[in-house]
Amino acid sequence: MSEPGVLFIVSSPSGGGKTTLIREVIGRLAARGIRSHFSVSHTTRARRPAETEGIDYHFVDRAAFEGMVQRGQFLEWAEYNGHLYGTARAEVEPRLADGWDVFLDIEVQGATQVKTAVPDVVKVFVYPPSYDVLKQRLTARRQDAPEAIRQRLRWALRELGVAGEFDYAIINDRLDEAVDELLGICTAEHQRPKRMKSRLDAIRASYQRALEGDSP
Repeated sequence: MSEPGVLFIVSSPSGGGKTTLIREVIGRLAARGIRSHFSVSHTTRARRPAETEGIDYHFVDRAAFEGMVQRGQFLEWAEYNGHLYGTARAEVEPRLADGWDVFLDIEVQGATQVKTAVPDVVKVFVYPPSYDVLKQRLTARRQDAPEAIRQRLRWALRELGVAGEFDYAIINDRLDEAVDELLGICTAEHQRPKRMKSRLDAIRASYQRALEGDSP
């Protein structure tokens, strides 16, 4: 039986680049034979023209979302900027059990909830290099009105205030370097003895059998 997969949370202020980083790293992990999945969140906000149902989000109305909350179907959920966002357990738990790594692209509120439910989660915070860069990225996306951008920048300051609680930090200044850093974190987590227990136990057992059978 394979070891369980690793659950990674990658958080950043909106516009910090976490989604791009996750997608790049999933491709790199696949090249190394590590199966991973980018969890698709549920949300009550309206779908944007460039978004696809089931790929960017699962878009549901508030009543459907609240029903899932009542049935305990979310690993975490939070309200952000007037909309509800959540990670369904069905997106995460079966894949982890099957040995897949799972990446969550969620805000710091949700990260705290997941840490309570899954203490072994690995939390990575992606920092924008500066206020000006983050503002430029948000403006260049052309997805929000100026007041919405200002609100995101104000919210970013609150997120930066608790980012020190995460396990790792990445400054997303140069994309290629940030991808390498996240890949390094993921690779290192797979080398922890607790995540290699069955393989290491088999090596020790094999060694003991060989030693006992090795007559002088």
